Amino acid sequence: MPISAASKDLKFRALPAVDQLLRTDVAAQLRSSLGTSRLTAIAREVIEDLRQQIQSGGLAGNTKDGLLIEATKRLQSRCRREALLVVRRVINATGVILHTNLGRAPLSDAARAAVANAAGYCSLEYDAETGSRGKRGGHAEELLTQLTGAEAALVVNNCASAALLILTVLAGDGETIVSRGELVEIGGDFRVPDVMANSGTRMIEVGSTNRTRLADYKRATNESTRLIMRVHPSNYRIIGFTASPALSELASLAHESALPLYEDAGSGVLSDLSQYGLTDEPIISESIEAGADVVSFSGDKLLGASQAGLIVGRLEIIERLRRHSLYRALRADRVVLSRRSATLEAHRRGAIEGDTGATNAGARLRGRSKKG
Repeated sequence: MPISAASKDLKFRALPAVDQLLRTDVAAQLRSSLGTSRLTAIAREVIEDLRQQIQSGGLAGNTKDGLLIEATKRLQSRCRREALLVVRRVINATGVILHTNLGRAPLSDAARAAVANAAGYCSLEYDAETGSRGKRGGHAEELLTQLTGAEAALVVNNCASAALLILTVLAGDGETIVSRGELVEIGGDFRVPDVMANSGTRMIEVGSTNRTRLADYKRATNESTRLIMRVHPSNYRIIGFTASPALSELASLAHESALPLYEDAGSGVLSDLSQYGLTDEPIISESIEAGADVVSFSGDKLLGASQAGLIVGRLEIIERLRRHSLYRALRADRVVLSRRSATLEAHRRGAIEGDTGATNAGARLRGRSKKG
């Protein structure tokens, strides 16, 4: 039954003032974690919500003391919800080891220690040996070249950034050829065609969804072509009547046409993980050996570090990427680089000492495999 105008007026008069709500014991406990300014803003929102509810005919029967109690409960509830927005430790009981919503790969003890070392003043762009300005990310880049056999490397803040930088620099003024079967959408609404469009390159689709031949790429090549791109489809698969050229075949075609070949390898791995049932992810050193001029892949997931976009390839291409103004907007910070170096060092030690199951490019190419 709707309350009368007179009853509404009494309810409005009974509403606690913001200052009264802030003087409660609950508000005093919340102030230390939220601060006075934010707590006051939430208290105003709570009182306004109560006012709107009374206006719509709700809160019948509440007394002045009852409204203060209700306001206090709502203040506490809103503050609790806000606290839950903070990144916090959780237990992963989903059965999915690399869970996107739960931060993907947990950091190793070494990576956590590296973050602590980088938290204060650190040698981000400082050469401790010469005392002069150093190269940002130099250690991580050196480790990447050792582990993949590439000539040079670069680290940016995520995989989409890596793809955007490569496409902008190498093909922003022309066309990029890509198979229709590789125009996939990956988590977080990341769509390959959208990234290509944002880079300025014109996407040239070849083949069909399930079958693309080397001749399809060759027919599409013209004076406007700047890049041939191959995209690993992540967990998307077409099974059955399918065909696609080997990466080495694409590399031969690209180089015959004086074009670079770019592989977006998705998660990517640094060593053969088939003994663990992972057989579908490109091994980055194999992509380099097959002739890819530039390869991008994820810095977390299967590598076991934090989110980043890793780029390896020919020195001339990597330096073009580094000199472009877009790189400064996308480059990784000290925390990402510190975790990256610590994790890559673990992969390198695994190749030499057998303590992580990782293998470096040299050992893998000699046909040796070490288990941790």
